[in-house]
Amino acid sequence: MADHSTFDVVGLLGPLRRYARSLTRSEAQAEDLVQDALVKAYEKQETYRQAGNLRTWLFSIVHNVFVDDWRRREAETRRTEAQAVLSIDAAVDDPESRLRLKQILDLFMALPDKQRAALHLVTVEEMSYQDAAATLGIPLGTLMSRLSRARAAIRDIEAAEQGPARLEPEARRAALRIVGGKDD
Repeated sequence: MADHSTFDVVGLLGPLRRYARSLTRSEAQAEDLVQDALVKAYEKQETYRQAGNLRTWLFSIVHNVFVDDWRRREAETRRTEAQAVLSIDAAVDDPESRLRLKQILDLFMALPDKQRAALHLVTVEEMSYQDAAATLGIPLGTLMSRLSRARAAIRDIEAAEQGPARLEPEARRAALRIVGGKDD
C-alpha cells in the first residue's frame, strides 16, 4: 500500500478537474469523472510506484475512466439502435413503412442526448410533461424547451432531406437563389 504522505491528491484536484472538463465538456460530468477516477486510484493505490509521477498516474486514470465510460455508452447506444431496428422489422410488414420508421429512428437517434431523453419520455413512454420533467430532474420549462428544440431539429432535417424538388412551385422558387440574375 502506498504511503499516504506521498499519495496526496488535493493539490492536483484543480488540474484533474480542468482536464476532465475538457474531455466531457460539462462541469457536472467532469466532477463525476474526477470522483470515479479518484475512487479507482484509491482502490489501486498499491499499483502506484513511490518513485513514479503521481500527477501523470492520476491523469492517466482520469483519461482511462473517461474512455471506458465512452466505450460503454457507445456500445449501449449501438445495442439500443439494433434493438429498435429489430423491433421495427418485426412490427411492420410493409417495406415502405419499415423504411419510414427507420428514417424516423435515425432522426431520433441523431438528436442530442438531453433532447432525445425528453422526447422519448413524452412521446414513446407517454409521460405527462410534469412526470417527464420530474424523471429528468429538470424544471417543466426546461423540458418544454428541449421538446421544442428536438421537434424543430427533426422538422429541419426532414425539410433539408426533401430539398427544393419536393416543395410546391411557389416555395421552390423562394428556396432557389439565382446567382447573377433575377428571381422572376
